[in-house]
Amino acid sequence: MEKRGVKIAAQNRKAFHDYFVEDKYEAGIELAGTEVKSIRAGTLNLKDAYCTVKNGELFVHGMHVSPYEKGNIFNKDPIRVRRLLMHKREIRKLHALVKQDGYTLVPLSVYFKNARVKVEIGLCKGKKNYDKRAATAQRDARREIDRVMKERSR
Repeated sequence: MEKRGVKIAAQNRKAFHDYFVEDKYEAGIELAGTEVKSIRAGTLNLKDAYCTVKNGELFVHGMHVSPYEKGNIFNKDPIRVRRLLMHKREIRKLHALVKQDGYTLVPLSVYFKNARVKVEIGLCKGKKNYDKRAATAQRDARREIDRVMKERSR
């Protein structure tokens, strides 16, 4: 019997700070058994991860999955390149966008969906420093407004 629902294993908050996320896609990921157990334990880091398309296949680079402590000889390299699983036409579409428009593919989160590991990929455009400052100022203003409204409602 499979467990139902979605359980988030890791999120890449840095991606939302460094990029404008234009679109999101869901992909499966090719993993070894000990890697799945390690992800279930929550030992996963997406901080410097990115995706590339090579020979019509999608790969994730820089995703760190710590070795499973009870895995001994079955453990794989923690930062090895892992293949992502998507339909061929989706990969072709993403590859065309990345090649021409200055977009990049960044893994936003890794989660379990019906006992399978999925990766949420963002089609992203880089932010400039002034964009980051504007986003911070906007967030601070929103917090200030919420705080004032909360005080007035008392």
